Amino acid sequence: MSVPEAISLSGDYQTVGDPSGWLAGRLPTLAFYARVVRIVLAAAHRARRGRYGDADWIASSLAVRAAFERVGGRVSITGTREFIGLQEPCVFIGNHMSTAETFLLASVIQPFRPITFVVKRSLVEYPVFKHVMRARDPVVVGRVNPREDLKAVLEGGQARLRAGCSLVIFPQRTRTVEFDREAFNTIGVKLARRAGVPVVPLALKTDAWSNGRWLKDFGPIRPVEILRIAFGTPLGLEAGERAVHEAVIAFIEAQLRSWGVPGRQPGGSA
Repeated sequence: MSVPEAISLSGDYQTVGDPSGWLAGRLPTLAFYARVVRIVLAAAHRARRGRYGDADWIASSLAVRAAFERVGGRVSITGTREFIGLQEPCVFIGNHMSTAETFLLASVIQPFRPITFVVKRSLVEYPVFKHVMRARDPVVVGRVNPREDLKAVLEGGQARLRAGCSLVIFPQRTRTVEFDREAFNTIGVKLARRAGVPVVPLALKTDAWSNGRWLKDFGPIRPVEILRIAFGTPLGLEAGERAVHEAVIAFIEAQLRSWGVPGRQPGGSA
């Protein structure tokens, strides 16, 4: 399977066209998840048999993006040229707003460079989806013991980066629409410095695929919101960890402000 023609050479992308179908227009959440379940089942079937490769991952991710657009969702992807030209693996550090990024970033980054994620343990134990996630050889953290998580990320992350695989990491403790810089730790920058690779800032506005009240991964789909992904200029670690960490935060905050997303100020006020 070749890289789908839907991916442009620049990697940037904007949704064009309108949703189709009565059900998609009136019941977007139901229509969307009906399609996503079929996509995940097919991917898991291949993954269980050891036949879920890079091209399959890209195709699944593109299919989820198409499912989102078919119910009226719009996607905006910018800044991919910032990392496409890198001659070495990198660490993508971004805010974590919803489960959308886990599904969609493969179709944005993987066509140009191998990637995997730092994920919480529950994702590799999730019914059905665990087969897909395990097939991508992620770095797994427990989110219980910060010291053990740091060790897992530094050791596992370096091993993957040495093998030429870039890493996506969300340093927040949990998924949230409101960006809280105080909850955004330095684990990704520490990994990049230890491995001697650049950091690529990643800003995400994915609340169109909102978090659910009972099942966080399966919240309402809100086509009125544009799903946005933006990459920043790669950052070397010559200036030091703190400076790079602040630069990543500054990029994310600036993008979120431009998209109308409020941020949490130091001390807890929005």
